[in-house]
Amino acid sequence: MRAQIAETAWSVFAERGFEDVTVNEVAEATGISRASFFRYFSSKEEAVFVALEAMGAEIAAALEARPPQEAPWEALRRAFDAATPNYASNPARSLARLNLTRETPSLRAHQLERQSQWRRLIGPVLARRIGLEPEDVRVEAVVGAALAALDAATERWALSDGKLDLTTLIDEAFAAITDLHLG
Repeated sequence: MRAQIAETAWSVFAERGFEDVTVNEVAEATGISRASFFRYFSSKEEAVFVALEAMGAEIAAALEARPPQEAPWEALRRAFDAATPNYASNPARSLARLNLTRETPSLRAHQLERQSQWRRLIGPVLARRIGLEPEDVRVEAVVGAALAALDAATERWALSDGKLDLTTLIDEAFAAITDLHLG
């Protein structure tokens, strides 16, 4: 039911714009009450990101499954391959969500909150891999850099209207972090 409500909400947002649609209108379009909507979602922003809810756990599981001898940054990069099916399964919807998120401050804030949740899932796995405590600032910085690389790649992909290859963009974004030479 949660996915069905989110699908209907997305259709209404895509047609009329996120800011111009109320929760009451989403509930009505879905055939449920406002109270029922809030049993499934804490906000209409949350309804937009249903497709990405599990991504942090998927990346963390993929990192856990990487060969132990693999370099940590490479293992993290390969673990982020778990994210691409979320975008590739419905590119048009993914592009529309990315564009809507970029244009809507409350959605951008929700995306950052979601990435913070992902960081809390991915960080402990990386910490075990490299022998640090999950709260170590270096773990948080590395996971944050990886999430920023994903964000940069998906934004570039959206700006290209999906014409660029997302996996290549993620590779380039991750490589840019390790290849950066200052001065």
